[in-house]
Amino acid sequence: MNKTIVLASNNAGKIKEFNALLSDMGIDVKPQSEFNVEEAEENGLSFIENAILKARNACAQTGLPALADDSGIEVDYLNGAPGIYSARFAGEHGNNEANNTLLLEKLDGVAELERTARFHCVLAYMRHENDPTPKVFHGVWEGRIMTSNEGQEGFGYDPVFYVPECGCSAASLPKEVKNQISHRAKALKQLFAAFQQQSSLL
Repeated sequence: MNKTIVLASNNAGKIKEFNALLSDMGIDVKPQSEFNVEEAEENGLSFIENAILKARNACAQTGLPALADDSGIEVDYLNGAPGIYSARFAGEHGNNEANNTLLLEKLDGVAELERTARFHCVLAYMRHENDPTPKVFHGVWEGRIMTSNEGQEGFGYDPVFYVPECGCSAASLPKEVKNQISHRAKALKQLFAAFQQQSSLL
């Protein structure tokens, strides 16, 4: 019997990624749009708070277990900014080009050693709206901010994020490689391991 989990996102790429990983376990991940879920207000002050807010909202509106993802980039030179505001760093939500341009401007002239940064992905899984112990999985991808855009793959800050172990930007990596080593891949692996170990989670 298949178990349905609602993903508190309507991002087709994310849905595909989650299903690819979890379908073998008899888990069917569906976007919240299929249930006409109204978006949660993301007014938390951390990735963890926002992920839990989104998961709880999806549980409340569907009566099903829900999984939410909150992610972004943290730049040390900017004291952790853009952080939870990554998607709307330049003002308009989801304007990747403007966000990247602003980030490069803010780091203009900053030495390479001071350009350290990391992507964070927090996954929150809740069995029901009043789940007292949401499961939280946190993946981190270390790198640094480049001085210009590079690469055509990926999305968000990928063109300006340098991946030391690969010697190129995240946007220069083939999708298959990125999906093995990214912050989201790391969080997903933790989630997958937890589901394998504890069938009671479902």
